[in-house]
Amino acid sequence: MKALIIGGGIGGLSAALTLHARGIETEIFEQSSALGELGVGINTLPHAIKELAELGLLEDLIRVGIQTSELTYANRLGQTIWQEPRGKAAGYDYPQFSIHRGKLLKVLADAAAMHGGAPRTGHRFTRFEQGPSSVTAYFDKDGAEVSYQGDLLIGADGIHSSLRAIFFPGEGPPLWDGVVQWRGAVIKEPWKTGNEMMVAGPRNSKFIYYPISNDVKEPGKQLVNWTFTIKMAEFGSAMQNSADWTRIGDRRLLEKYLQEVDFQLGSLDPAAIIRATDQIFEYPRCDRDPLPYWSRGRVTLLGDAAHAMYPVGSNGASQAILDARCLADCLAGSNSAPDAIAAYEDARRPPTTDIIHRNRRGGPEQVIDLVEERAPEGFDRLADVVSEEELLSIIKGYSTLAGFEKDQVNK
Repeated sequence: MKALIIGGGIGGLSAALTLHARGIETEIFEQSSALGELGVGINTLPHAIKELAELGLLEDLIRVGIQTSELTYANRLGQTIWQEPRGKAAGYDYPQFSIHRGKLLKVLADAAAMHGGAPRTGHRFTRFEQGPSSVTAYFDKDGAEVSYQGDLLIGADGIHSSLRAIFFPGEGPPLWDGVVQWRGAVIKEPWKTGNEMMVAGPRNSKFIYYPISNDVKEPGKQLVNWTFTIKMAEFGSAMQNSADWTRIGDRRLLEKYLQEVDFQLGSLDPAAIIRATDQIFEYPRCDRDPLPYWSRGRVTLLGDAAHAMYPVGSNGASQAILDARCLADCLAGSNSAPDAIAAYEDARRPPTTDIIHRNRRGGPEQVIDLVEERAPEGFDRLADVVSEEELLSIIKGYSTLAGFEKDQVNK
């Protein structure tokens, strides 16, 4: 059996590696002319790291990333709403990693290349044809049409998926909720022990901070990732078309909105951290509506192409890795690619649909919004504002839905 994979990102590379581990041949096609270490920080949760560890990648991830040991949710005044250990510190068999997106991609790409699965770059997918026993994918390569044949075709080509657009030609661009996320990475002294993650403020004026690498030239410092989000427009306006992790941020606009939010986070000074950052990116917070189906016969979607979701809960890339494992297992247990693809969709579409809806309500970070609504000027006692049962219902309900509750991972 041979799988053709559109997209050399986290989902496509994870699919290639997992399929290879099941003895399935793959070819990856990437539109870009070269694979680069783009983007800034990303979090990968223990349920996804479990899958990457089974592919032999754990030591490489330890070398380039940070094993997150604690997560804090706080209001903009720095008052703790929820705090918990994460990954190995919480008793998981596998870590949670905070890592540069480009470094994670490189780990996956290097592993794929070792197995002869380096992506064919400069291939822009245009169309496909399928018959009773095969599928043919067509690409634009330097202005000429080229084609490749396989037993199945996987669209792992992201939120702007060309394959998804063939399935649903009237869908239009991603949906923007009016929130812009400014992001960057800067070398700083460790905060606390250097393994912690902070999420402060409600969904429309939020600051996120976590380290992503200790491999820096300045002794005693580390590379940290930050995200600042602000609501600046109504849902669905023109900026939705620019869902691009490499878009350079407008510093003057960022400064304007930064002055409107009074963060009081102790030793973490968002304004100083942002101003010390050389390169800033901006990204409209986008997702797509859940689909009624992902597949047609031998052709299916995976990762953001199938279920693009708001980047809350540290969960988007992790769900793509889970897609890859599920699809590989279904294919390995079947002699029919269409039957395996149908089983994969049945297993993965319902939970990812639920996560899209839950992320629109704030995901686990909804606990911050709840406290902000009830106590916008802060609180003396958290218990007077929200019960522990309410907090647990949101936090643990989300982790169970997304598949990373400790018992689900360690079983």
